[in-house]
Amino acid sequence: MRYVALIHKDPDTGYGASFPDFPGCIGAGDTIEETVRSAADALAFHVAGMREDGEDIPAPRGMDAVRADKALREETKDAFFVLIPLIEDRSAAKRVNISIDPSLLEAIDEAAKERGMTRSNFLASAARMLLTG
Repeated sequence: MRYVALIHKDPDTGYGASFPDFPGCIGAGDTIEETVRSAADALAFHVAGMREDGEDIPAPRGMDAVRADKALREETKDAFFVLIPLIEDRSAAKRVNISIDPSLLEAIDEAAKERGMTRSNFLASAARMLLTG
């Protein structure tokens, strides 16, 4: 699932991100890319808290629906619209079978070892970085 985030830039500060579907959930950064990563982390953390509290998670609205929401007119006026993936940490790994070029696998294993990571952690971390910008 991807949720709409509104990215704002104030003249004297960095960027901020907010989620119309999750009031109070915000991210921030000095660059848009950093703000998108911060927003993805904030979204996952916010949803985890909602789940712990037994709250319902809203279905994501599309950009057109957010833009058409009259209650958000002021908030959306000067905002960049970005879709942020909800990547929840479910604390349980799932075993999968993939096919990969042997030399690429060697490079992955070497890079993982240099970072003190397992192959699985390295691949999950790389995928998370690509998915969140």
